[in-house]
Amino acid sequence: MNTREDLPGIVRNGVYFVRWTLISLLMGTVCGLVGTAFGFGVAYSQQFFRENPFMLFLMPVSGILIVLVHKALDQVGNKGTNLILESISSTEQIRFSTLPCIFISTILSHLTGASAGKEGAALQIGGCIGNTLGGLFHMDERDKKVAIMSGMSGCFGAIFGTPLAASMFGMEVISVGVAYYAALVPCVFSAFIGSFISSRLGLHGEAFTILHVPEFSLKPAALIVLLALLGAFVSVCFCILLHEVQKLYKAKLQNVYARILTASALFIGLSLVFGREYCGAGFNLVEAAMEGNVPYEAFLLKMLFTAVALGGGFKGGEIVPTLAVGATMGAAFGNFLGFEPSLCAACGMLALFAGVTNCPVATIFMGFELFGFEGMKYFALAVSVSFALSGYYGLYSSQKFTYSKTRTEFINRKAH
Repeated sequence: MNTREDLPGIVRNGVYFVRWTLISLLMGTVCGLVGTAFGFGVAYSQQFFRENPFMLFLMPVSGILIVLVHKALDQVGNKGTNLILESISSTEQIRFSTLPCIFISTILSHLTGASAGKEGAALQIGGCIGNTLGGLFHMDERDKKVAIMSGMSGCFGAIFGTPLAASMFGMEVISVGVAYYAALVPCVFSAFIGSFISSRLGLHGEAFTILHVPEFSLKPAALIVLLALLGAFVSVCFCILLHEVQKLYKAKLQNVYARILTASALFIGLSLVFGREYCGAGFNLVEAAMEGNVPYEAFLLKMLFTAVALGGGFKGGEIVPTLAVGATMGAAFGNFLGFEPSLCAACGMLALFAGVTNCPVATIFMGFELFGFEGMKYFALAVSVSFALSGYYGLYSSQKFTYSKTRTEFINRKAH
């Protein structure tokens, strides 16, 4: 080892660390503040919807307002989270108007009970913040991509309260098989700073209790593997449903106003027939699933409600509805077999998330942060099996599969 020859590299690494630490402090702070404002806005919108049932019937009004906001901010045709992924993997540009557009549109969606999440919006907001700060600091294209990833992690951590998962998700979601470890320090620092600021300001993340975790042995492990097989299948079906419903809306109704009004009418009709339990993001269903109190068909109905709302133009993202679908599917599986519904709900949630996002490491971290470490062996089984068997489908069509899931070979293809 030649210490003298290694010194330039050590100095470069030190400069990198100091530079990105300072940038991450600013990034995490901005993401924490903006994320907190957004999180409280969504929370108050959800609460207002629960306390005022008539808001469901104002869904067409909120839909029209969402379209008008997109037109006013020149965001009609915005690709959503796909735009953020493409800005990292290619030369796609993010405009600052993306931030207020998705901020306002998501709150309007939740105000009238649309089945939509908030984490997809958080990724877009964080990516926009990262891109803006990258421009202010005159970063080159490579550094700006790192800034976008750290912004995604910072805002995701602030809003969802899972900094470990947020740290990995920002690096892992773009290209399956390749994690952008050059962004490790910025993503980790931004996620933890953003999460810390939001928690100090009173925005706390979700956490759930598994009622009983059986001792790890062959029979319960085999049942969790079976659940993961089902989770992989449902994740593929969910991705196909979301994409095909969106295509159907666009094929049959080329006018954006007609699309969102049709989606509103269909959603209101579904709510009147099946109940309002399937409105909103879906954490109410997750809580019920953890207690084993969900009907067998709940996961199918949540999939349908989500596809109708998001496909028609309502905003917020698919992540929390995905968790709700997974939890209710898992609880139904556990109830049917008489095996630990709350553990099955947790593993079902993680299996679905891994299947639709193709981010196994982030998913395992999320399991630890949402449910604790006691069920970690079962979480690892559920995530690995679902990830391997869910194929090349995903929520985000711009996500790239750099390497095969099942063979050590380069494939470089986009998600279905």
